[in-house]
Amino acid sequence: MPSRIEQLCIDKGLKMTEQRRVIARVLSESADHPDVEAVHQRAAAIDPKISIATVYRTVRLFQEASILERHDFGDGRARYEEAPTEHHDHLIDLQSGKVIEFRNEAIEKLQREVASRLGYKLVDHRLELFAVPLEGTAASAKK
Repeated sequence: MPSRIEQLCIDKGLKMTEQRRVIARVLSESADHPDVEAVHQRAAAIDPKISIATVYRTVRLFQEASILERHDFGDGRARYEEAPTEHHDHLIDLQSGKVIEFRNEAIEKLQREVASRLGYKLVDHRLELFAVPLEGTAASAKK
């Protein structure tokens, strides 16, 4: 059975080589937002013949096909996730690098109101919060 990303590729008519299938599976199974190097490490563990250049080309192809979304979370590395079917925002833990996805309807409403007050209709946005754990919280205790 094809992975979610592999199925999206098939649906969009992309040619699926065995190496692309492995990369698609690695991306589908990623709970984090991996960079190309992390994708390569995970894919090479399955198929050692997969080169970093193949991963770069495949990730770019998937991004151009709107299957993957590219993020820059301020750490100098492009990070990727499956293009979401529903909008969400990100909180980036600057100490651990962990990326937490969230949705907050009050923030969504406020953004629409701000655009409206300025004479615009909001059609898209991206919100990334950069944070460090509060001292004494569960997040800082997990270090």
